[in-house]
This record gives sequence, C-alpha cells and structure tokens, in this order.
Amino acid sequence: MIDILRSEWTKIRSVRSTVWTLVATAVIMIGFSTLISASAQSQAERPIGTDQALAMSMIGTMFASLSMATLGVLVISSEYRTGGIRTSLMAVPRRMRLLAGKMAVFTVTSLVVCTLTSAAALGAGLAITQPAITAGDVARVALGGGLYLTACGLFGLGLGTLIRHTPGAIVSAIALMLVLPIVAQQFPSQWGHTVAEYVTTNAGQLVVLDLGNSSLSPWAGFGVYLVWIAVAVVSGAVLMQRRDA
Repeated sequence: MIDILRSEWTKIRSVRSTVWTLVATAVIMIGFSTLISASAQSQAERPIGTDQALAMSMIGTMFASLSMATLGVLVISSEYRTGGIRTSLMAVPRRMRLLAGKMAVFTVTSLVVCTLTSAAALGAGLAITQPAITAGDVARVALGGGLYLTACGLFGLGLGTLIRHTPGAIVSAIALMLVLPIVAQQFPSQWGHTVAEYVTTNAGQLVVLDLGNSSLSPWAGFGVYLVWIAVAVVSGAVLMQRRDA
C-alpha cells in the first residue's frame, strides 16, 4: 500500500491541473473574503457582528467547493481520458486498493491545503471587519472549511469514478452541489424546508457555519453530506470492479 500511496502522491503533485486548481481555490476563498468584507465594512453604519463577519469571510466556499469537486473528478477521470488507467491497473490489479490510495492521498492533500486556505480567508476577512471573536471560533470555522471542501472533492472523485467522463462528471457535480440545493429550497410548505436541509451542500455547509436556521447540528449536517458522498463513491467502486478499464 505504501508504494501505491507514493505513486498517487507523485501523480497528484506532478500534474499542472492539480496545482492550478488548488491555487484557484485559494484565490477564490481569499479574494471573495477580502472583497465582500471590505465592501460591507465601507457601508456599515455600526460594528459588524461576529456571525456576519464569519459568513462574509467564508463566502468563497460556495465557489471553491466546485473547484475542489472538479479536482476530485480529475484525479480519476484524467487517467481514463488518457488511457493511463490501464497502466495503473496493470501495476495494481486490485482495483479497490488503487481507488483507496487515490482517495487517501487526495484527502490528506486537500485537507491540509483547504484548512490553511480557510484560515487565510478568515484572517483576511476578519482583519477588515474586526469583530469580537475568539481564537477557538476561528479554529473551528477554519477546520470546518477544510473538512467541507475536502468532502466536496471526494464527492467529485466518486462521481468521476462512477461516470469516467470529465465533462459529464463535472456537470453532475455542479447539478448535485449547486443546482439541486437551490431547487430543493423552492419546495412548498414545511416538508419542503425539511427535505432541503438534507440535500448535499445544504447539509454539508453547516460544518462551516451554523447560523441557527437548520434543525440539523453542524456535525449531523456534515454526516448527511458524507452519506451522499459515500453513495457516489461506493457506486463508482462497484462499477470500477465490474467494467473494463
């Protein structure tokens, strides 16, 4: 397994798309945090509250989640596109070990980069708005941002394994992570609101910021999101076992 992890680490750090996608994620997070916080601060007639300041600092997660999902898709679909998956499977005939290696390397890389990026976005936003906030709150939100963005990347990886086609997997990720949550919120009455709470990113985002408008706790919401991810990953793993490369 160590050799698989080394191989996957070499792949993920040597491909330009990986580096540029991670850079884009950082630029999105820090850029939106700075822009929105500066705009709000310039128009504020009273001190900005803690919850509002945190929300503005982490507003970039909505867009960064799509860039991380795209990266997750590319981790597996790029090998299918180039035919490199055949070489990988010749070297590692046990397909589940190969997939587990990809997921492990991606998870560690994403968690480190996204947590640091979330902390930088928070630092940029809070330096502008300067609310009354504790270091514990900053650490909690930064870690939540890292976990959420990493989960989005794993969702993309699962969809990439399932679909094996880069554009198709990316469009599916956008539909499930961005479009479906918005559509679900338009359902009528209380049952519609309840259903919407359990839809992909609506639930997952609670681990970043819990603004008290959901019946789910932050960790319960994140758990619901992980169930969606598990369905995508398990479905992709089953088809990976059954289909030809």
